[in-house]
This record gives sequence, structure tokens and C-alpha cells, in this order.
Amino acid sequence: MKTVEISLNSIDKVKSFVNEITKFNYDFDLVSGRYVIDAKSIMGIFSLDLSKPITLNIHAESDVDQILEALKPYLI
Repeated sequence: MKTVEISLNSIDKVKSFVNEITKFNYDFDLVSGRYVIDAKSIMGIFSLDLSKPITLNIHAESDVDQILEALKPYLI
């Protein structure tokens, strides 16, 4: 598992982020405080405080470099 910090501070960023990660057949979790939600759930993401950085847990053993390259616009 790989953990990174991301920023999703606009509606457009949230939509494009979900579109990017749904291309990968792995599980992704977003952690904000005590809340953990499925990162592929656009409704779940909007339930978080998007003004702060969010922790993304990537549950992948391979393709991590490819995933990080696709997520570059969102990484802090």
C-alpha cells in the first residue's frame, strides 16, 4: 500500500480525480480525520472537508508508478 497527500479543492478537480482513478482496477481510500471513504465515490468525496489536504491510500502492489503519474495534478 502507498499513501500520498492530495488536494481536491474544486468541483472540477474532484470529477477529474474520480475519472482518473476509476481507470485502475485497485482499491483507493480517502482519509480525512476519522473518516475513511472509497475514493471512487464522488458523493463520498463531497462529504469530506475539501479545504484541507486529504490522505489517499492506494491498495496496489504493482503499477504504483503509473498511478502516481496519473495523479500528479492532485498530489501535494
